Amino acid sequence: MPKQKTHKATKKRFRLTATGKVKHRQAGTSHLATRKTHKRRRLLRGTKVLSAAETKRIATALNGYSY
Repeated sequence: MPKQKTHKATKKRFRLTATGKVKHRQAGTSHLATRKTHKRRRLLRGTKVLSAAETKRIATALNGYSY
């Protein structure tokens, strides 16, 4: 049987924690920040944990490799 390949785009965007949760960067932080409020920009900082519903799909795409 062939091996499951790691999805490279997923590997660049998500990271698995030791407990199996998935961390990701918030959307909307790259550019066009001047039109967003200070509060909104502040809340978009840092990484967030992905919802449990999406975790299994991301973990399968990563195939055990996150960094």
